Amino acid sequence: MKILKYCPSCGKESLHWDGEKKWNCPNCNFTLYNNVAGAVAVVIRNNDEIYLTRRNRDPKKGKLDLAGGFVDPKESVEETCKRELFEELQLDVDISNLKYLTSLPNVYHYKEIDYNTIDLFYEYTVSKKFEVNLELTEISEAFWIPLKELNIDDIAFDSQKRFFEEYLNNI
Repeated sequence: MKILKYCPSCGKESLHWDGEKKWNCPNCNFTLYNNVAGAVAVVIRNNDEIYLTRRNRDPKKGKLDLAGGFVDPKESVEETCKRELFEELQLDVDISNLKYLTSLPNVYHYKEIDYNTIDLFYEYTVSKKFEVNLELTEISEAFWIPLKELNIDDIAFDSQKRFFEEYLNNI
């Protein structure tokens, strides 16, 4: 997190990272917090299969991922699920059918900055399998996979790996 050096308030090269969550400037007493960001991940499920995507960009390009993303300002997490599923998969979901499962902390490393996130996991059950037209800037492919064939080492993010370890034990 030492990438930030210059104070946005006084302009001096005096920002100090506390090693956990904030920068401060001893010259003007400015404080910049690196607060936790909210993110969603949605398990789209049909019977004993789930719909996964393959990341088409860093971080973790080529790894498997659940559809989802960061919560925008003034947006509920359910609205984020709906927006992200439509943006990534052109899938229009009824948010009343989203089932909240759990939350897990994560670190999202992007362009030399570690963003601490709280990942909220939801399940969305569909009555039949579907195929979608992909948003290829973020996703290189999407596919159905039987839960029993899921290899946790292929999953992109630590929070999703921890999530699936528990999820697979409870099915």
